[in-house]
Amino acid sequence: MNWKTRLGAGVTALAAVLGAVTAPAATAAPVTALAAPDISLANIKTHLNQLQAIANNNGGTRSARGGGYAASVSYVENLLKNAGYTTTRQTCTSCLGQSQNLIAEWPQGDASQVIMLGAHLDSVSAGPGINDNGSGSASILEVALTLARTNPAMAKRVRFAWWADEESGLVGSKYYVGTLSGTERAKIKTYLNFDMIGSKNWGYFVYDDVASIKAIFDEYFAAIGIPTEGDSEGDGRSDHASFKNAGIPVGGLATGAGDIKSSAQAQKWGGTAGAPFDNCYHRACDTTSNIPDTPLEKNSDAIGYALWKLAVAAPQGNDFSVSLNPAAGTVQPGQSLQVTVSTATTSGSAQPISLAASGLPAGATAAFSPATVQSGGSSTLTITTSSTTPTGTFPVTVTADGADADHTATYALGVGSSSCAPVTNSTRLDIPDYPGAAVSSTANVAGCARNASGTTKVEVHITHTYRGDLVIDLVAPDGSAYRLKSSSSDSTPNLDTTYTVNAASEAANGAWRLQIRDAGPADTGYLSSWTLTV
Repeated sequence: MNWKTRLGAGVTALAAVLGAVTAPAATAAPVTALAAPDISLANIKTHLNQLQAIANNNGGTRSARGGGYAASVSYVENLLKNAGYTTTRQTCTSCLGQSQNLIAEWPQGDASQVIMLGAHLDSVSAGPGINDNGSGSASILEVALTLARTNPAMAKRVRFAWWADEESGLVGSKYYVGTLSGTERAKIKTYLNFDMIGSKNWGYFVYDDVASIKAIFDEYFAAIGIPTEGDSEGDGRSDHASFKNAGIPVGGLATGAGDIKSSAQAQKWGGTAGAPFDNCYHRACDTTSNIPDTPLEKNSDAIGYALWKLAVAAPQGNDFSVSLNPAAGTVQPGQSLQVTVSTATTSGSAQPISLAASGLPAGATAAFSPATVQSGGSSTLTITTSSTTPTGTFPVTVTADGADADHTATYALGVGSSSCAPVTNSTRLDIPDYPGAAVSSTANVAGCARNASGTTKVEVHITHTYRGDLVIDLVAPDGSAYRLKSSSSDSTPNLDTTYTVNAASEAANGAWRLQIRDAGPADTGYLSSWTLTV
């Protein structure tokens, strides 16, 4: 876990696909939903032992900056390839050491409907990270191998991911989501994240971002008599945030990190009140001895349960569709527009649907009237911009969170005229090493008859072996310079950042320059592209 940021129908069909599973006689009827196969705790512990051995051979860590992470990727990938998965290594150019995300897809099911499961595979440099996050990584690995062994008929496509460099700020997952086209992003119907599911002083936390996804996990835990809580400690701190910010419905599990277990929680789950959920969080003692069997086994079976329910069972039960009319529109800064959000019940009974919007540009707000509808009903979405809202085209995601299903629709919001649209210069520009002179790249803005905004955006992509050396300025057409970045001791390679500048006093039209100087010796690089949104 990164330190910087803080059941519907289908059970009978599952049993038919996987073979009958007999529930204990004393258990209530809902446990018939446990038709998903058992996820082997022994196999998960074997994976964890391998990750521990990898750390032992690499200075006691599996950090993204060293060989321990690369060896972890190789171990996971080899097992998946042998099981029949299609695997891809994605080099993350913004990650420490340009480490790689590992993506594995089971080649069955509807490719336009993807259920994705992920966990970060890196550790902090202080220790081997066997709970954070060998636990999530090993669990979804065994879930993936179990899926391959049982080979059920698939209704949807399943994709697994092991993320690089989460510990530096969710870098690997952000990079992956950022590379997805709008079409590919829309195929991901649900992303499930598992970060620290074997804490020694454990709790049972379920992400509460989307009610219908949370309900699937809660249903499993209720069937085995375990109460859960929403996960507030993990909000924004793990890789699901990268997907949530892109408008993709998310869910997941955790057992706690550095937060303190309360007396009420100790009474509910056992363990020690007044102590952290994981006393070895981000420490060298986060080894295989730091993980008890109970939470690891329960959470792993819950993951298998959710996956079988979401991807294996034939789609049926209560469902609906959502559409927008119109699907696109343009306003000038300071104006508003309205969109009709229509829903329709496509199977089963009507259900309540909560509406929300994400992906709005700065200074813009969204309001639904009403904010909750029954499927078959409609709502009016009003998007209001401010005078400082930047111009350009923005994909706004409307999320319809139903009681039994979730769907999204995308609205293309245009702000301002096309002549004020973002300008990109993707010509490579080499940056000479210190004491070389400053170099600059130009972006020409024409036909934008107004001043730049107070939230002018400068998106910069630089490949460099020591980004702390870089001094970057935005130079306006009249020669005024706006400092974007000063030199520092940041030894991280590469720079993929968007800066915000108050350039409201500058005329938008003219030749804007991104000026770069290397203020330190021995490291080199180049500007690959930059985009100016006035």
